Amino acid sequence: MTITNDDNDRHQNQCEKMEVNENLRSQYTIGSNDFILVDEVGERPKKNVKEKFHELSTCLNNNSKTVFTYKTITKRLPILQWWPTYTTEDGIGDLLAGITVGLTLIPQSMAYSALAGLPPQQGLYGSFVGSLMYVFLGTCKEVPMGPTAIVSLMTYNTLHGLGPVYGTLLCFLTGVIQLIMGVVGLGFLIDFISGPVNSGFTSAVAILIVASQIKDLIGIKAAGTTLLDMIISISKDISHYQLGDTWLGIICIVVILLLRRMALCQIGPKDVNEQTTFHKVMNRSMWLIGTFRNSIVVMVSSYVGYLYITSTGHDVTSNDIPPIPFKVVGKIPSGLPEFDLPKFSITRDNGTTIGFFEIVSNIGSGVIVLPIIALIETISICKTFADGKPVDATQELLATGLCNIGNSFFHAYPGSGSFSRSAVNAASGVRTPMEGLYAGILVIFALLFCTPYLYYIPKAALAAIIIAAVIFMVEVRVVRPIYRSKKSDLIPGLATFFACLVLPLEIGVLIGIGLNLVSILYHAARPKLLIEVHKTRDGINYLMVTPDRCLVFPSVDYVRNLVMKQSLKRELPVVIDCSHIYGADFTAAKVIEMLTQDFSKRGQALFFYNLKPSVVAVFEGVQPKGFITYYHRHDLDRLFQRWKQQRQQIEHASAE
Repeated sequence: MTITNDDNDRHQNQCEKMEVNENLRSQYTIGSNDFILVDEVGERPKKNVKEKFHELSTCLNNNSKTVFTYKTITKRLPILQWWPTYTTEDGIGDLLAGITVGLTLIPQSMAYSALAGLPPQQGLYGSFVGSLMYVFLGTCKEVPMGPTAIVSLMTYNTLHGLGPVYGTLLCFLTGVIQLIMGVVGLGFLIDFISGPVNSGFTSAVAILIVASQIKDLIGIKAAGTTLLDMIISISKDISHYQLGDTWLGIICIVVILLLRRMALCQIGPKDVNEQTTFHKVMNRSMWLIGTFRNSIVVMVSSYVGYLYITSTGHDVTSNDIPPIPFKVVGKIPSGLPEFDLPKFSITRDNGTTIGFFEIVSNIGSGVIVLPIIALIETISICKTFADGKPVDATQELLATGLCNIGNSFFHAYPGSGSFSRSAVNAASGVRTPMEGLYAGILVIFALLFCTPYLYYIPKAALAAIIIAAVIFMVEVRVVRPIYRSKKSDLIPGLATFFACLVLPLEIGVLIGIGLNLVSILYHAARPKLLIEVHKTRDGINYLMVTPDRCLVFPSVDYVRNLVMKQSLKRELPVVIDCSHIYGADFTAAKVIEMLTQDFSKRGQALFFYNLKPSVVAVFEGVQPKGFITYYHRHDLDRLFQRWKQQRQQIEHASAE
């Protein structure tokens, strides 16, 4: 039964009867104007199949019209939003940022390709098509598409040395999955990865990346997907370490870190307006030198490699290893890669063919986890540089997916947005996503004209670039804020961190997500209840129970037990404040039915305050006896008066 103030006479009559007739029920379930959530409850007219088909076709027709509107097109092609207002100043800013990022991207992409267990040119192949496509599809000007440390390590753990052909197919499948997620609106899935889980995953990945690069840093052979496997593998071959690789790698790391520090230094007053021209020129020069640290190290170490190799008279066109104290990259195919579809079947040397499904089976679960991790990295960058503006996760899904699909046609492996290059982009004064055009052109130039010089790059220098970049990804600084904020959030974060170190990365991520879901389900099953003793104007004490969320099957028994326990303990009538209950299910309705029956048998009052009409409809679906709702405080006084009179009558009758 529902009490409203639609009409005083009808309201008084309702209080006297305490039950409503079925033909009057609908007019008492609408609620008053001061109701918190407004909803309409009513029976929908039944429709036959023809009417439903006509309704569906009309809906599809309307949706198809909205797809080709100018608003939708500009939303899915963001270049149409900023290109009409593109200025010369924007072009200069993007050109400088693109060159800066391109000079950072070339050595990084080669290093990350080695991290993925693939040839260095495959990293370069994935550094220009995606950059060019993101100009048209991207929403964040700071995001540079290409190989990244996290995705490269995920690629290595997913492929297990299967080779470049599998890497290209993985890139295609990653793009397809991301594209499908964007089309069907599954961007919300990244919300299930909390900040602590993301920090734990990132920190573990950084440690794994450092461990994976030790082999090139000291010139030995090692492998492994977990930290324990890497340590065991390194320990077996540690006796064959090369002193030349070790010294060169250590020197490169020190130089990179010093140059990185130089980029952060400033001379003169902190206020730019107070700096002289000399101060500004020096600060800008130090920033440029520090920003180009990877390129500087690669060029200098390559020159050292060139001097060593030419002094020995080694033939660089051969496949033999140069007789020098350190290992070099070696031959890289010159020119752009051929446009080709990914291989959906592979023919072995013995003539047998591996089908598509067998290839996907060999790749394993990483084909699902890797696209989500790549998306998380890109979305995190967008949120970091959004300046409080909303991030269109769906568009970023579509953009990242299409970029990976485009890269797969040029023999690349999966990529995403890069944190380190995004910081360089922002510091370089990027104005629009057009910087990706210039960065992509620079990579194309390197592939066309610079590949003979890439032969001399020491592998230890590339390992140093990776190590110097990822050691700052270990997020130790977030532990204290999490501990001060909510200690329990450390559990999924630390669990993810250790699980990713000792187990495959995809398993570690799933463990973190699983712990998050357990936490969410626990809080859903254990809503907080505020229980207070109130008094009516007539002096009747009652318990006011206020749940803080909706009633669904995991939580309703818990709420019922608490209400029963408190009502029996204090022997007071109970009012359940339903202001925060916005939904319920059939299980909740059945439990409410049992609750009202229990209170009715004991002659104890139970009223529901401010219950949403749609929830009333759910509860009344099971036709509970003695189910009474009201929407105004003064109605409660009349309900308690009536309940008190009925109780006195029952006591009087039992006494006689």
